[in-house]
Amino acid sequence: MGDQAAHGHEQDSGDVFLGQDQPHSARMYDYYLGGKTNYSVDREAAQAVIRLFPAIETVARVNRAYMHRAARYLAQRCGMRQFIDVGTGIPTAPNLHEVVQGVAPESRVMYIDNDPIVLVYADELLAGTPEGRTGYVQADATDPDAVLAAVKAEGVVDLGKPVVLSLHALLHFIPDDRDPYRIVRRFMDHLAPGSYLSLTHCTGDFAPDTWAAVIDTYVQRGTPAQVRSRDEVERFFAGLELVDPGVVLAHQWHPEVGSGPGVLSDRLVSLYAGVGRKRLQ
Repeated sequence: MGDQAAHGHEQDSGDVFLGQDQPHSARMYDYYLGGKTNYSVDREAAQAVIRLFPAIETVARVNRAYMHRAARYLAQRCGMRQFIDVGTGIPTAPNLHEVVQGVAPESRVMYIDNDPIVLVYADELLAGTPEGRTGYVQADATDPDAVLAAVKAEGVVDLGKPVVLSLHALLHFIPDDRDPYRIVRRFMDHLAPGSYLSLTHCTGDFAPDTWAAVIDTYVQRGTPAQVRSRDEVERFFAGLELVDPGVVLAHQWHPEVGSGPGVLSDRLVSLYAGVGRKRLQ
C-alpha cells in the first residue's frame, strides 16, 4: 500500500488524475476542518458555501466529533473489533483506526474512498497498532458489491463476522436518483448479523432556504447532493434496531460528559446521526 501511495505522488502533476480540475467534496470538507489537502478550486467552492452558511465549518467539526464518539462507543460498549469506513476523506488525526485501536489494539479497519488524492495520503491510514490491521482501497460507495469484493480481497476484515459500517457525511452526496436506500440495504444485506450501521446526514429541516442554496452551490460545481429530513434519514435504518437515542442531531448523540447542552443550536448543527444494529438470526 505504501508503494501505491508513492505512485500517486509521481502522478500528481496531472490535474485530472487527482481531480484538480473540479472541486471534490472530500477536499472541501478538509478545508472546512482547517486542513491543507485541498486545491484552489476546492477553496473557491468551499468559500462560496461558507458565504451562504458560515456554520458549515461547525457542521464538519460536529460530524468529526460524532465519529470519534460513535467509534469509541461501538468498540467499548458493543465490543466491535471490525470497521469499514466508506467515504473516508482526507486523513485527519485522530483517524477512525486510532480511536478504536486506542480502545482495543487488535481492531481492524478498512478505509474506502473514490478520491485519488486520498490514496496519495493513505500511508497515514495504515499506521495502526502491531496487534491490529488497517487497509485502504479506492472504490465507489454507489457500488456496494464492488466495495465489499475489494474489502474481502484485502483480507483485513472478516465479512463472516460482525462489522461496523460507517457512512459518515456521505449519503447526502447520493441523491435519490442513485437510490441511496438500496445502496445502504445492499451493504447491510452482505454483513453478518450483529453488524452495525453508523451514519451522519446533513438536513435542511432547520434552515431550508439556506440549505437549498448550499446544495445548489455543490450541484453547480459538479457534485450531486441532497439534504434529507429526519424521517428520511431514519429510513436508512429500516430493518435495523436503532441504538438509543435513535436518530438525533449529531451533537446530541451520547455527548461527552461536561460538554454542556444548548451550546450549539439545531440550525448550526443541521446534521443527523444514528447507529443501528442488524438483528441476530
